[in-house]
Amino acid sequence: MTDAATSVIFDPILEIRGLRKSFGAVEVVRGLDLSIRRGECFALLGPNGAGKTTTLRLCLGLTSPDSGSITLAGLPVPLRGREARIRVGVVPQMDNLDPDFTVRENLLVYGRYFGLSDATMRARIPSLLDFASLTSKSDAKINELSGGMKRRLTLARSLVNDPDVIFMDEPTTGLDPQARHLIWDRLKTLRAGGKTIVLTTHFMDEAERLADRLAVMDVGTKIAEGTPRELIAEHIEASVVEVYGDGAKQWAETDGKDFAPRVEISGETVFCYIDEPHALLEHLAARASLRYLHRPANLEDVFLKLTGREMRD
Repeated sequence: MTDAATSVIFDPILEIRGLRKSFGAVEVVRGLDLSIRRGECFALLGPNGAGKTTTLRLCLGLTSPDSGSITLAGLPVPLRGREARIRVGVVPQMDNLDPDFTVRENLLVYGRYFGLSDATMRARIPSLLDFASLTSKSDAKINELSGGMKRRLTLARSLVNDPDVIFMDEPTTGLDPQARHLIWDRLKTLRAGGKTIVLTTHFMDEAERLADRLAVMDVGTKIAEGTPRELIAEHIEASVVEVYGDGAKQWAETDGKDFAPRVEISGETVFCYIDEPHALLEHLAARASLRYLHRPANLEDVFLKLTGREMRD
């Protein structure tokens, strides 16, 4: 591989160093460092209140940091945030489409915010509608669309300026499985076309499917970073055996720890984390009162180990 090729692959489109932000007495971002490469999909994970959405707002120049530096598309933010945002598309956490306009008009009007002429937008709109599978809905009002259609339109709208990087805040929250898979397919298409995607999500399977790399945040701090496979290998045993049924908790307290080096109880389920599960599975097969599921460790296991299983308000 040539040096030129290497420089393209590792060329950061977003560079964050020592980023801090407080609201009153609460510091919501605490010394965050991130470097996101051009052309990759990067996921930012964390429980509620971890600082993910604030981080995105800081990166876009919509909120001013207390300290630290942000460089987006080669420009310092927030100093030149307005210029940087011209090269950015945004899919907010909540759809903010204009209900008074049709699907087509929402795209047309949004293009004007970027200084795009109506003639330019009319030429772009057919491909955007096709990308979002909304060609047949071009003249529909927003209240006639399903939740999945609105989300796809919001995604299409984020592309009107042909951005280099797209920020997505929980892009599939509230969607049914079919709509989620369609959004995933569209994001993979964007990634294959060289777009950089930065997303926050609560869905671990979404991050595992889409992200080249990811960072886990908690209480405003980055606590882990790497590819999904790297994080799974680093933080979790190879296999997980979930044990259910009458007596599962009692079994965990008496026999479970003899078979698995790490056992966690959550509700009525016992999670056994283990590298060599054969002896445990043979033992469970002989216990008719217990049901169990054997699976490979995944990103959700990493997330729960690093951030805990307790609910966050």
